[in-house]
Amino acid sequence: MIRIRLVCAALVLSGFPSGAFASGQGPVTPGAAPVPALLVSAKKVFISNAGADSGLFPHPFSGDPDRAYNQFYADMSSWGRYQLVSTPGEADLVFELQLTAPNGPQNANKQNGASDPLPMFRLVIYDRATRYILWALTESIDAALVQKTHDHNFDQALAELVLDAGRLTKSPPSGMH
Repeated sequence: MIRIRLVCAALVLSGFPSGAFASGQGPVTPGAAPVPALLVSAKKVFISNAGADSGLFPHPFSGDPDRAYNQFYADMSSWGRYQLVSTPGEADLVFELQLTAPNGPQNANKQNGASDPLPMFRLVIYDRATRYILWALTESIDAALVQKTHDHNFDQALAELVLDAGRLTKSPPSGMH
């Protein structure tokens, strides 16, 4: 019986690098998983406007619900990483942009990790041919008290979303803040 326990223990411990549990260090964190190859190899992108939740325009953000789409399209165009096409059928990837204002906790007690959600941009990247989601990115828009700061935070979060896409594809846009 003791021999069986020793063999089982040896088998269990041998499955972990350097006997991680035997030394009390805990499990080893795996390396970064691969980014889908199509994100790096794609040449053509269609940008889809998934809209904005109601109640965001003209306050707290100036403009209209198409503001995010128009700015994102301009940022993607100036980046130059992808050729932007006018129909999904021409594209390798579809970038679906949405501005959401999620409902959530309204509790002032944040001790349990709950926080009030901020408006956020969500970019879902699809393989156009299979319609499978390859990746999704989100950027929250920081809260503000005055219109000018709301608009600045809106612009900043949208620019950060383009930078996130650049980091993902290992070709960050130059000249963006």
